[in-house]
Amino acid sequence: MSETPKFTVIDRRKMKAEEEQEHPETPQPAVVSTPPEPGGGPRLVVSEPRPEAAPLEAPAAAEGEEALQELPPAPTDEESREQKKAYEASAQRLEELVRAQNPAVGPQPAIGFEHLVQQFYVSAMIQMGAGAQEGQRPRVDILGARTTIDLLGVLAEKTRGNLTEAEDRTLRTVLYEVRMAFLELTSMISLQAMQPPQPPPPR
Repeated sequence: MSETPKFTVIDRRKMKAEEEQEHPETPQPAVVSTPPEPGGGPRLVVSEPRPEAAPLEAPAAAEGEEALQELPPAPTDEESREQKKAYEASAQRLEELVRAQNPAVGPQPAIGFEHLVQQFYVSAMIQMGAGAQEGQRPRVDILGARTTIDLLGVLAEKTRGNLTEAEDRTLRTVLYEVRMAFLELTSMISLQAMQPPQPPPPR
């Protein structure tokens, strides 16, 4: 079993001046796809980590106390309020710009918990091949789908007892649906892996 990945928290307030500088766009991870199966079906793609990326560091359970002392200080209540106020003003300016370019676009609805759950649901289903255009082989990122589904599980665990009845029902239903889709997909992938390779068709 691999070790728990580690991460380092950086105090962004100390990097405010650096954030104003332009940074080159971060390259995307390489995508490796399996050869198409003769019988058709989803095409499995796996995102490989960039070799130059530094390993993430996360404290072990026994080092939790020591790691807590190494974290940057949390923002004060006033800093959080000022940042939230600036963020909302910036978001409002952005919405006004969008509506000026597209007068038919109405005000955006307020973001709620159901939008967060829906975002995870859509991401997981796309990673499992949903939404492919007609006639195209679905691209499946099964490991990415597993991560997204596990994140939904963490969300359900951490919010237990703090949701409304409708929010709780939505979260449990979505989590059930994506786990079922994952089970069906992994079963299909396992069956395809067990099939002997087919000879190429005669010319």
